[in-house]
This record gives sequence, C-alpha cells and structure tokens, in this order.
Amino acid sequence: MSAKKMNYENLANGLIERFNKRGIEGYYCENAEDALIMAKRFLTPGCSIAWGGSQTLDEIGLLDELQSSDYILYDRSSAKTPEESSLMYSKIVTADYYFMSSNAISLDGQLINIDGHGNRVACLIAGPKNVILIAGMNKIVTDVNTGVERIRNIAAPPNAVRLGKKTPCSELGRCGNCLVEDCICCEIVITRKSRIPGRIKVILVGEELGY
Repeated sequence: MSAKKMNYENLANGLIERFNKRGIEGYYCENAEDALIMAKRFLTPGCSIAWGGSQTLDEIGLLDELQSSDYILYDRSSAKTPEESSLMYSKIVTADYYFMSSNAISLDGQLINIDGHGNRVACLIAGPKNVILIAGMNKIVTDVNTGVERIRNIAAPPNAVRLGKKTPCSELGRCGNCLVEDCICCEIVITRKSRIPGRIKVILVGEELGY
C-alpha cells in the first residue's frame, strides 16, 4: 500500500468515528470497484432507487450497474414535461435508497453541499428512507468554511461547464459570486447530524473522484 493510500485510510478511520457521533454510518473502501460492491450490499431485491446528479456516481459506474439490475429506478432525467417532473419527484422522495456524493466533507464529520435546484440536498435532508453517499478522499476539507470555498472555486466551475450553464465561473474558472439565472449555487446545506441514526451512510473512497 502506498503512503498516500495509508494516509487516506488513517484519515477515513478518524472520520468514521466522528460520523458515528453524528448518527451517520461511515465506511471506507480503497478503490472505486470496492465502493461499488459495498454500495450494492445495502440494496434489497426489488427496492426503489433514485439518485442526485453526480460526477462521482458516473465515474464509479454505479448508474450503469443499477440499470442492469432488478431494481425499481426513479430517473429524473426521464421526465420530459413539468408534469412528469413533478410526478417523478413525488416518487423520488419516497425511494428506499437515494444515491449522491458530497461536495465536501469536513474533518469533524459534517457534510457540505451546494445545489442549484435544491432537489439533491432536499433528499439528503428528508424523504428517501436511506441516503448512500459516495465520496473520494479529495473531498475532505479542514472545516465548513474551507468546504464552501472549495465547492465554489474548485467544484462548481467544472460542474457549470459540464451542465452547460452560462455562469461567470464557467468562463473564469473560479467563483464570481453570481446571482444569474443559471447559478448552480443557490442552496448551501450543512449536515451536522442525522436525525435518524444510520439513515445517511457515507462510503469514503481512497481515490480522487468527482470535482
């Protein structure tokens, strides 16, 4: 095991202890392949599953894996009209499992997320019975303020480019503190504790994943 991998594991072990104090279950996997296997272990046959937009989930192949399995999938991208979107969201918030990543995670175990529409963070807060969050160790930051800065200046600009948004950050490569129509930083949510113990499960991965 490389020194970097050993450091990731040591860091994750401390985080898992701090997650536990916050009612959050924490796990560590050395690589994306193991994380995918672990994520599937939580699922039950025929369960309903939804997910939030995530580069990390795409990179580990989770969505492709779910499509090829026997689950009930609530895919928000399949909705083509406002009425269909509303109906789909009503299903998503009742899903058995909701997958997402976290934009940042503080060393004391708080989850830091910034959203455009807010549907992803809404499901993190309440609705789906279980939230399974998968994050690379590159998402770990010293504290909440550092996490917000990381998201706005490191994660949001490439995300805006990926989503085709017309924002200052998509052109400048850094936060412009914008309030434009395409802004993807409308909601800032800090999860400091899970009201329902074990509802939120965090799988930390010893790789750099997502933005």
